[in-house]
Amino acid sequence: MKTKIVLIMFVLILSACGMPLEAGSTIPSNEAVNSEDNVAAVDSVPAANPSTSAVSTFLTYRIVDSNQAACYDNNQLVPCPEQGSAFAGQDGNYQGATASYQDNSDGTVSDLVTGLMWSQSADLNGDGTINASDKLSYTNAMNGADSSTLAGYDDWRLPTIKELYSLILFDGTDVSACPGGSCSATPFIDTRYFDYAYGDTSAGERVIDAQFATSTKYVSTTMNGDETLFGVNFADGRIKGYGLSMRGSDKTFFVLYVHGGNNYGVNAYGDNGNGTVTDNATGLTWMQGDSGTGMNWESALAYCEGYSATGSDDWRLPSVKELQSILDYSRSPATTNSPAIDPIFASTAIRSEDGSTDYPFYWSSTTHASSNGGADFAAYVSFGSAYGYMSGPNGDTAQLMDVHGAGAQRSDPKTGSASEYPEGHGPQGDVVRIDNYVRCVRGGEAAYVSGNTTVTTRPSMNIQDGGTSGLQPGQGQATQNAGGPGADRQPPQEAISACVGLTLGTACSINTPNGIVNGTCGTPPNSTQIACMPAGGAPSP
Repeated sequence: MKTKIVLIMFVLILSACGMPLEAGSTIPSNEAVNSEDNVAAVDSVPAANPSTSAVSTFLTYRIVDSNQAACYDNNQLVPCPEQGSAFAGQDGNYQGATASYQDNSDGTVSDLVTGLMWSQSADLNGDGTINASDKLSYTNAMNGADSSTLAGYDDWRLPTIKELYSLILFDGTDVSACPGGSCSATPFIDTRYFDYAYGDTSAGERVIDAQFATSTKYVSTTMNGDETLFGVNFADGRIKGYGLSMRGSDKTFFVLYVHGGNNYGVNAYGDNGNGTVTDNATGLTWMQGDSGTGMNWESALAYCEGYSATGSDDWRLPSVKELQSILDYSRSPATTNSPAIDPIFASTAIRSEDGSTDYPFYWSSTTHASSNGGADFAAYVSFGSAYGYMSGPNGDTAQLMDVHGAGAQRSDPKTGSASEYPEGHGPQGDVVRIDNYVRCVRGGEAAYVSGNTTVTTRPSMNIQDGGTSGLQPGQGQATQNAGGPGADRQPPQEAISACVGLTLGTACSINTPNGIVNGTCGTPPNSTQIACMPAGGAPSP
C-alpha cells in the first residue's frame, strides 16, 4: 500500500529558496513536442488550520481545496475507495487547504487561505437584490474597480482568472440540467459569505447566465473572431471564454472586486532535471511530460495512482483547482503555437476533430456533479483550444470552432465513446473526447484521506422552471423562486432514517413492502436532507 505524504519542513525550506526538490535525468522541453496522429467552505472537511500550517508558511500561491469530500464512481455517490480499489485517488480522497473566510462586516470578505480580500456582493446598485441591472461590460467593470473606495480602500481591481477561480468550490452542483418543475442546486461559491444570484429570468436571461468577469483576456479569439475574456460561472462550475460583445452590444457580467495579494496566481517553476517540475509557489511537483495518450476517467485515476517516477509512490491525479494552477493564459495554439502552459513542460500534440494540430484536454480527479443527482461527468482543463460545434454568423451549418478558449475548464463524460456525441454537448456544442490526457502531481498541501469523509452540506438554492427557453435543448428556462411545486420536497422518512449517523457516499438499505432496497447515502434533488438513494434514483415519497 502506498504511503501518502505531504512535504516535510526541510523540503519546504528548499522550495522557498527556489531550489530544485529532486534530481535526475531530463526530458525535452515543449519546443520538442512530438506530434501524434491521435487525437469548502469553513469547517466543511477536516483539515489543519489553513492559516498556520507548516506547509503554508513558505507558499505564495496557496490553492484552496476544491471542497469535494464526497466520492463517486462513473455515475453516482459511493463510499470513498481505499487505495488499490477502483476509483481510488479521486478528489474526495485528498483534502488540502480548506476554504476559510472572514466576514469583515463592511461589505468585504477576507480569504484566510489566499490572503485576498473580496467585495461581498455583486449588488452594485445597492438595492438589496442581484439582477441583470447589476451587470457591467468589461470596460465598465475595469473602471468600476479603479474608482471603488469600498471599506476605505482605493486599490480594488477586477480579479485575474486565477484569483477568481480560487473561490470556486466543487461541492456545488451544476444547474444546467435542472429538470422541469423545480429543483435545488448548490452554487459553486460559498453563499454563507458571498451574496449570490443565478441569472435574472425576469429580464429574459437563463438561470445559467451568471458569469463573473475577470481581467484576464484570451490572447486569441473565440467563436467568430470575438475578443474574449475568461470568466467563472458559479452556476455551472466552469471557466469559459466569453466574447466582449453579443449581438452588437457589450456583453455584461456580474463582478466581484479584489484587494491585496498581488502575487497570487504567479508560478515559480524549477526544473528538477529528472522529468519533474516543481512549482515553488504552490509546493506541487508535476510530471514534466504527460501520459502521451488519452484514457477515460477511471483509467486516469489508476494511471496516477500507479505512477512511480523518481522513486516516489505518492503521485495522484490533480484536482481541477491544482490543474488550473499551471495554466499559462499568455499562451494559446493560435498565438504561440503551443498549449496554454509554460514551455518548461512538455505536452503531446494531437489532431483535433478537424485534423489540425492542437493540444489535449487533461483530466482532473474532480467529479462535476449535477443538480439532478448525476455524477457521470468529471472536470477537465483545456490546455489546447476549447472546441465546440456552433453555427456561423449567418446561422449556417454548425462548424467546429474555438468556442471557449485555451484555458477553459469544462467537463466530459467519465466513460463511453466520443462517437456518441457527433455534435458535442451543451448549448455551445462542447467537443466531447472522454479519452483525455493525464499529467500527474504530488506534494503540495493535499493529504490522503482513507475511507469515508465527514461532509457538511452547504446551503442550496431553490430554482423553478419558468418554461420559456432552454438551458439545454428541450429544457425550460429555470428561474429563482423561494417556493413552488417541489421546492421543499423531502425524501420519505424511511430513506432519511437509513442514513442517520452515516455520511455521504456510505452504503445504506431501506426496508420496503417489496423487500430490502440497497443504495447510497446522498442528497436527493429538491432536498438538503441526507437520505438513502437507491441505485435507480432518489426514493419517492
